[in-house]
Amino acid sequence: MKFNKTIILLAGVSSIFLACSNNDDLPEVINEEELITTVSATLIPQNGGETILLKSIDLDGGDGPNAPVISVSGNLTSDTNYAVTLEILNETEDPAENITLEILEEDEAHQFFYSFTNSLATTTYKDQDANGNPVGVVFDLVTGTAATGNFNITLKHEPNKEAANVSSGDITNASGETDVQVTFNLTVN
Repeated sequence: MKFNKTIILLAGVSSIFLACSNNDDLPEVINEEELITTVSATLIPQNGGETILLKSIDLDGGDGPNAPVISVSGNLTSDTNYAVTLEILNETEDPAENITLEILEEDEAHQFFYSFTNSLATTTYKDQDANGNPVGVVFDLVTGTAATGNFNITLKHEPNKEAANVSSGDITNASGETDVQVTFNLTVN
């Protein structure tokens, strides 16, 4: 009996020490950023016509010496509404890791922003996070008149989605960190 009481007493004392241990000694959990090598945008014209594929591949993730390989499968048609879906990948993995799924899982911490030169087009978000704020994996792109210019896609991590005009796609007050930024040269006929 004395042996059992001693074990119970030691177990109780050790649990007190464990409960009071310093959590500073525990390793910090770090949520590493994913490597993004590929940004693809599929543009489907809503009234028929040619689907356009925009693709940027940067296998060193933007930090290396190699420039991204940018491709645009064709010209856009003026005054046309395109339904657009983005796909974000890490193609250094085999098979390629679909980062789009992680962005959607953490949608409250991500938002895509779009900008154009020469009034090439406008965009409207078609998806939202649990708080009703835009994400931007799916959006509409409406072209204007014939022109040539740049289309910039930026993904922000932990933007301030409540800041002025951020929910309408203005990156000015978004803050956060840039996960990826790509630019496509487009022609609208």
